[in-house]
Amino acid sequence: MGRVNTETCDPVELAALRALFAARPGASPAAGWEAVRAFEAEHGVVLPEPYRTCVAEVCDGLPDGPPHYGLLPLADTPSDWGRGRPERRLAEPFPLTAAWLWEAEEDGATLSVEEFEARTDPVFDHGSLLLGTDGCGMYWHLIVTGPQRGHVWQIAGEGAMPFGPESPDAVMPGTPGFTGWATHWAEGRDWFP
Repeated sequence: MGRVNTETCDPVELAALRALFAARPGASPAAGWEAVRAFEAEHGVVLPEPYRTCVAEVCDGLPDGPPHYGLLPLADTPSDWGRGRPERRLAEPFPLTAAWLWEAEEDGATLSVEEFEARTDPVFDHGSLLLGTDGCGMYWHLIVTGPQRGHVWQIAGEGAMPFGPESPDAVMPGTPGFTGWATHWAEGRDWFP
């Protein structure tokens, strides 16, 4: 998977995000640096660039996407996220480095609900910020902690997979990172070719 620059905001990426979000009708105003730093302090993380600067200076949410049901404002969760979910722990490292389709695993049928949730809950709740949903339990996450920091993943009931691996056999090929993901959506390209 390609390396993503998460420490400094590339001016070219920020300009692309500005062009993408600022002109869209309904774009929420930027949250501002004070709100971003307060969120980071509350959760014990530093958000990856260029998402961090985008939220602080460009746009904090977009109702018409990406994804299908809109880009969530910082700290929000989709309305279908569900009650009774475990606490979100952004400072805990995201546990995956490669796609995991747990629905395809043979031992999944032999696990109890508790065992299954113990294995999958950290994928949903550790080290990621929710960007939004495409519906039907398909959530887009920006990884904020761990080796995948700065990458965008789709996590659903069937499994988890990264957007943007640059290999020919990738399920969702494209340019990795928040800017690559948002640009892919803006160009109207399918997630799964």
